[in-house]
Amino acid sequence: MNSVYAHPEYLVETEWVAAHLNDPAVRLVESNEDALLYETGHIPGAVKVDWFTTLQDRVRRDFINQSEFEALCSGLGIANDTTVVFYGDKNNWFACYAFWLFAYYGHRHLRIMNGGRLKWTQENRPLSKDVPAYPAARYHASPPDRAIRAYRDDVLRQVEHHLPLVDVRSPQEYTGELLHMPNYPQEGAMRGGHVAGAVSIPWATAVNPENGVFKTADELRRLFESKGVLPDQEVIAYCRIGERSSLTWFVLKYLLGYPRVKNYDGSWTEWGNLVGAPIEKGPGQ
Repeated sequence: MNSVYAHPEYLVETEWVAAHLNDPAVRLVESNEDALLYETGHIPGAVKVDWFTTLQDRVRRDFINQSEFEALCSGLGIANDTTVVFYGDKNNWFACYAFWLFAYYGHRHLRIMNGGRLKWTQENRPLSKDVPAYPAARYHASPPDRAIRAYRDDVLRQVEHHLPLVDVRSPQEYTGELLHMPNYPQEGAMRGGHVAGAVSIPWATAVNPENGVFKTADELRRLFESKGVLPDQEVIAYCRIGERSSLTWFVLKYLLGYPRVKNYDGSWTEWGNLVGAPIEKGPGQ
């Protein structure tokens, strides 16, 4: 087994971040599930990117478009050559979600801070309530990269051809036992269960719960290969709205080096409400 991550350059440790707090070529981005957490204290110099108010289209169920993404980056002082480091709560759920969207629009210099807010605060590193303002930058995004985003027709093809689908939700969501997530009324669905043929690999099994750090390459490889998720086929990961599955997408693509991985951001809130979609209940695979 190869114990080294396939692309370790996409992951930085808290020590690296601490050493680059004043680096003008680096922009720290905090993205949390808790919309108010940033204001209680964040890594000095970090800007806030809220998954809902910042990244979502205000009318359609979709992301901001290319020009809106360019305006977002410009306003945060992010240029095309800026190294953007994402971190957040919930073991980097939404940090990976924001990372994925930046990758979708072609930003090349991206990192995740291993361990997120949890590890930073465990190490008693500094937090600040000051909201930084950076000079506007010139930013030109690339057209959306369809190679990393799955739509419902892509998922249906996976089902029809018996190709890998990874359900990263909790076991109770996967079986259909839990239909509605507490405190998430916007993430409801008419049907419970999982996409037909999908295997259950909860997102949290990829990180160490005590500090939020990703497990070793060998541990991650065993985790996915034991469920038949191999690098020689296209893999689609999903959850309820695409945030937990973006972490799994990051693990598969960058830590394990799977060449063809997509995140289905429509996830269960689309599939569980879709007329005629093939759904299974129970323990499955």
